[in-house]
Amino acid sequence: MINKFLKAKHWQLFSLIIGIPLVFQLMIMMAMFSSILSGGHPDSTILFSYMRLFPLMMILFIGVLFGWFWSIAVGLQYKVPEGVKMNVGRFKIFFFSPLIYIFLFLFFFMIAITGHFFSPSMFAVILPLHIYSIFCIFYMLFFVAKTFKTVELQREVTFSDFAGEFFMIWFYPIGIWIIKPKVNKMVEEKD
Repeated sequence: MINKFLKAKHWQLFSLIIGIPLVFQLMIMMAMFSSILSGGHPDSTILFSYMRLFPLMMILFIGVLFGWFWSIAVGLQYKVPEGVKMNVGRFKIFFFSPLIYIFLFLFFFMIAITGHFFSPSMFAVILPLHIYSIFCIFYMLFFVAKTFKTVELQREVTFSDFAGEFFMIWFYPIGIWIIKPKVNKMVEEKD
């Protein structure tokens, strides 16, 4: 699976990460506007029926985005120079922590949207987990950018060496068009 992400083209990843969710949002907006134009009032049942698909869209989005991160951080480790030590174990912990949080959040979101259970005290649990998850995601961005630049330069790098890549990966709708072709070239090169 790592090789599929490493060899995928930038437009393929962009379509899966941005294109499909955008089409989903347009479908919701068109359904709402057609309801408003035909009856004068938006039908909330249409919105809630589409919201049941929201977890599936999030799973697709997170799966592709995190799969891309994993493929760079773990899949390019064989190209890291021998003298450079990268803590892949820490990356894996910080990788799976937000994934677990996101799936738990989606589970509770589905329970809340179906009206079965919702408690304001859930925020006391969600808020610290959310902040920890954000920290983990920033570490993932850091590690992915560092791995990418280490493989590109074939030496130990500092943050000033890969700050640009860090921000391009953070703002992935733009960065994917710049980073991904370089990753493809790295993968195609022989050792």
